[in-house]
Amino acid sequence: MQLAATRIFTDDVDTLSAFYERATGLTAARLHPMFAELRTPTGTLAIAGTATVPLLGEGVAAARSNRSIVLDFQVDDVDATYRALRGVVDVVVKEPTDMPWGNRSLLVRDPDGNLINFFTPVSEPAQARFARASSGSRATTG
Repeated sequence: MQLAATRIFTDDVDTLSAFYERATGLTAARLHPMFAELRTPTGTLAIAGTATVPLLGEGVAAARSNRSIVLDFQVDDVDATYRALRGVVDVVVKEPTDMPWGNRSLLVRDPDGNLINFFTPVSEPAQARFARASSGSRATTG
């Protein structure tokens, strides 16, 4: 089994897709006006309009109501990412900070309030974990 995608439901697919394109440097594939995907080598972030929710079951999801999930994006240099996101991100939750598990992390919120962690492994053990992850093993983020 593999995790294929993480999906965010939003009332504004265009705004959220544009935000993630600017924040990640990726181009969203628009499969439908109510659905976009940003694909990375390790996973896909899907963005779906709330008009698609009834297709899954009435009331099973709602936009702008997430307070328990964080989206983790590994970047080469979190401090450079922080500088590049000025003017893109409205809410910085925590400026770049070294975490006890060896990552340097920047926490921000997207336009819908979802928490995003941009991080760079900085300690040798963290760098080793993510080197293994890119060759098929698992790694934790943060």
